[in-house]
Amino acid sequence: MKVGLQIPDFSTPRGPERLGAELATVARTADDAGFEQIAVMDHFFQIQAVGPAEKEMLEGYTTLGYLAACTSRASLVTVITGVHYREPGLLAKIVTTLDVLSGGRAWLGIGAGWNDEESRGLGFPFPPTAERFERLEETLQICLQMWRGDESPYHGKHYQLERLLNSPQSLSRPHPPIMIGGGGEKKTLRLVARYADACNVFAGRDEARKLDVLRRHCEEVGRDYDTIYKTVYYVFDTSKGTGRIVDDLGRLAELGFDAAIGAVAGVWDVRPLEQIGSDVIPVVADF
Repeated sequence: MKVGLQIPDFSTPRGPERLGAELATVARTADDAGFEQIAVMDHFFQIQAVGPAEKEMLEGYTTLGYLAACTSRASLVTVITGVHYREPGLLAKIVTTLDVLSGGRAWLGIGAGWNDEESRGLGFPFPPTAERFERLEETLQICLQMWRGDESPYHGKHYQLERLLNSPQSLSRPHPPIMIGGGGEKKTLRLVARYADACNVFAGRDEARKLDVLRRHCEEVGRDYDTIYKTVYYVFDTSKGTGRIVDDLGRLAELGFDAAIGAVAGVWDVRPLEQIGSDVIPVVADF
């Protein structure tokens, strides 16, 4: 069982003036502690589950580019990019750039998106749910075609691209791993089976059932279920010790999950990261 860090809140104790330095310290600590991934949200406004919209929020891929220079080992990913935030050709170029500059550590984390408030607020289109899923599938096809080096035109329902040139090509081969976020059983998990290298679902939201549904989708499309890296979003809170975390991750591993990715309570203090690095990561590695 692997452990990944997501940083969802950029409201640091000493404010934006110190945010860059403190974020670098968090990332280096997580990298040294053995966290498998370092992730950020891909939102423009803070989400309600974390705080009011006005709280500090950094743009995801700019932040990952900065973190690439602060780290040397952990994979870098958004959990999760909304498909409507960037045109697919640009998104493929962004992730490729991150992959090249990080030495092959980029992932594409993507989903259908959901936050209409921030989309309206900054003037981004927010298509209906069905259309966002159509765009998600086309975006996955475009990214994979660009990473194959196939420059031929792409003519879809929503996207028209004349030359899918991607130079330099990604260092990760055959392409940066694709992780689709969400637990939708009819559409999201079907797209995981068809296109993704990894999935990400929430802990505590019938996660065992989600894996069963994913297995059925894999059977329907002829995909080997075991080739999909299964991740779960889990909040790490060391305030009452690490035993409960180890027990939770053991249960998730028994269900079939390969990694838990999520926020760490008190992350700006960095001591919880060090505690997880010493007391959790070595233990759950054997699960």
